Amino acid sequence: MLLLTQDQRARLSANGKDRGDHPPVVKFFSPVGAATWLFSELDEDGDTLFGLCDLGFGFPEMGSASLSEIAAVRLPFGLAIERDLHFEGLFPLTVYADAARLCGGVTEDVARLEAAAVARAQEDSALPPP
Repeated sequence: MLLLTQDQRARLSANGKDRGDHPPVVKFFSPVGAATWLFSELDEDGDTLFGLCDLGFGFPEMGSASLSEIAAVRLPFGLAIERDLHFEGLFPLTVYADAARLCGGVTEDVARLEAAAVARAQEDSALPPP
């Protein structure tokens, strides 16, 4: 399976040039395990993705990963990492990260994501102005 469409690559690259808290553009997952990645940016090198990485051990974290390395992963039964064809990022990446830390893994549960968004907004409003 093609991990990135041309449209997704273009959106990720645009986000990579305009660093910020973008909604994830693409979701990758392991069909035989709990590993999940939500990516929102692609660096100029065309290989380094930035997003929320969860290898399924209960410790999701934001960071970078190599598209070519993810594409090269070979799983049991001849399977590979796949792209979720129906994923749509509805919240900024940090909201997914906050919810994932609370849940112990990446979640798409809208109620949990909305709660994380509200908590983040409350935290941000409590900070003194820069």
